[in-house]
Amino acid sequence: MPRTAFLFPGQGAQTVGMAGALCQALPAANDLFQRASAILGYDLLDVCVNGPAERLNATDVSQPAIFVASLAALEQLKATEPDAAQDVVATAGLSLGEYTALAFAGALGFEDGVKLVQARGRAMQDAAVATPSGMVSVLGLEVPEVEALVLEVRGADTLEVANLLCPGNTVVSGSVAAIDRFEQLCVQKGGIRTVRLAVAGAFHTKLMKPADEKLATALTGVVLNAPRVPVWSNVDARTHTDPAEIRGLLVQQVLSPVRWEDTLRGLLSENVERFYEIGPGRVLAGLLKRVHRKADIRNVAA
Repeated sequence: MPRTAFLFPGQGAQTVGMAGALCQALPAANDLFQRASAILGYDLLDVCVNGPAERLNATDVSQPAIFVASLAALEQLKATEPDAAQDVVATAGLSLGEYTALAFAGALGFEDGVKLVQARGRAMQDAAVATPSGMVSVLGLEVPEVEALVLEVRGADTLEVANLLCPGNTVVSGSVAAIDRFEQLCVQKGGIRTVRLAVAGAFHTKLMKPADEKLATALTGVVLNAPRVPVWSNVDARTHTDPAEIRGLLVQQVLSPVRWEDTLRGLLSENVERFYEIGPGRVLAGLLKRVHRKADIRNVAA
């Protein structure tokens, strides 16, 4: 059987309408949403299905929504391909998706996971409100070129490379003023393509202080186990089995760049032959194809 890896999406993958059909067809998926709603104090499935988009896109809502929807999609895979998980040799998730990967790997319980991503979302939302900021994707340039542009316009503001996603796709985070200057510079340099992301703040930069400290506090009340399947960390693109190390890396991840391309290359170097993108959207499949055009990746939608 092919060596398999499960990939889980991060914030931004959410869309109004997601998980509705899945929960109607699959009681196990619906049960996850009911359990999550009891913890969150509102009907999570209703927000996923009916929105409004402004509510679903809020950081403190979208993070639990993607976490639960992705695990609901995993239940769908278990129902349709019950043997798929037996061949999994590693798992990874983009930013928030790392929590889903940890839950799949048995390192993080479902209820604790819902509480953690709710706390993480609230902390990051608060940090975003405190300092108006954002993120922009730069297409067609490699990382050193993007870093040079960042240095050219940063000035006294915060502007950092935040996501290293795949060749030709790097995300920059910073204050609104710095992001505006960065976009203008890209136009002046000959029409470098940029896409402003629909997120509330400059995630994976120092502007997320003190969200990391709030997350560390939330993590003290959560039991983490050694994962039964290796989970790749966004911080260093390596696998870790020590729960104490994983706990520290989850805190560090809030402020650190996401090394997704390195993670994908690491999985490929370990001879992973088949990938599943499990959860809303198809972003991860596109990123993987930019790293390895012939990669075998299958989508399990929420």
